[in-house]
Amino acid sequence: MAISPVDWAIVVGYFVLCTAIGLYFTRRGGQSLDQYFLSGRQAPWWLAGTAMVATTFAADTPLVVTGLVATKGVAGNWLWWNFVMSGMLTVFFFARLWRRARVMTDVELAEVRYSGGPAAFLRGFRALYLALPINLIILGWVTRAMIKILTIALGLQDVSILGVVVSGEVLAVGICFLITLLYSVAAGMWAVLWTDLVQFVIKMTAVIVLAVYAVDAVGGIAVLKTKVAAHFGSEAAALSVLPVRADSTGIHAYAWMPLMTLMVYLSVQWWAAWYPGAEPGGGGYVAQRIFSARSERDGVLATLLHDAQWRARDPAERLARLRQVLLNLALRLRSAYAADGDREERLAVLVADAAGPLRSCAATIVELQGRSAASGKSAFPRSGSPSWCS
Repeated sequence: MAISPVDWAIVVGYFVLCTAIGLYFTRRGGQSLDQYFLSGRQAPWWLAGTAMVATTFAADTPLVVTGLVATKGVAGNWLWWNFVMSGMLTVFFFARLWRRARVMTDVELAEVRYSGGPAAFLRGFRALYLALPINLIILGWVTRAMIKILTIALGLQDVSILGVVVSGEVLAVGICFLITLLYSVAAGMWAVLWTDLVQFVIKMTAVIVLAVYAVDAVGGIAVLKTKVAAHFGSEAAALSVLPVRADSTGIHAYAWMPLMTLMVYLSVQWWAAWYPGAEPGGGGYVAQRIFSARSERDGVLATLLHDAQWRARDPAERLARLRQVLLNLALRLRSAYAADGDREERLAVLVADAAGPLRSCAATIVELQGRSAASGKSAFPRSGSPSWCS
């Protein structure tokens, strides 16, 4: 992939903007510990809420969710959508209590709620446990995802610095870390909140633009539905928001999510598992931004904005990810034909493997035309498909 001077100028401009924001708030963040860690508890709800949303979107997010959609359809997102229950609890019950506690960190609550040596031990243990093993694991997978994206986008290559060969991956990650560290350490929470806002605007603009181009690239919404239906076997399996399907015989689960597993996710997983910012009651970066809000009302509205945007942003992102699914499927089919198309015995196998998705595709086309077919096979003559497919 060729990177033009304009592309590099955009990348440099982004880093300069983030650094400038950090330097601008340096004096304000240095006035007191409250200003540095909590923005003086003066952040408006829209700023704190947008910062929560921006923080949930790390480099690993598009890769993980793309993988879920590509292998399980839209309903695959229930592997993390089940946390919506804990999010609602945070909005309507815990947000006011977090703000009312007037603590500086969520682990500090241990010594507010309890007392004595055991409380101090609990606070220290939880702080070290979350800061070292848990955060290092999170940083590891997020950094790995960032390396994958940067390698593809920028075509990273090894460089020689003072006679020492440095991996392009190490150099790119090092630059990102240093700039982020600079503005975070220089101005504290004020710089984090405002750079989060900038990143949110850039990210949402990019996702919406990509979704528009993605739909256009595959020929429109109707074609998109047809092709993902061919990939997954049916339109419902690809695009259904629910992880179950219902018919006259009852409720049925998909193979990747048995009903018992689904019940565990909906009744146990969301409160029994720790997930950054989504644990019951909120914590980590969500709690930190609630502490930064200028009132209990702002804390509640910020958390509500976080949960609403967290779910509302998915349609545009899913369109972009479905395009990637379609492109991957097309590349696999072309590769298989190129490898086996000149061998008659392998060509027959290739046709047999493709017949199922093609029949499903034909049935979807007939359905989109307002007609019905008893089966995918009977739909082929009515959809104008070649006879060898049937």
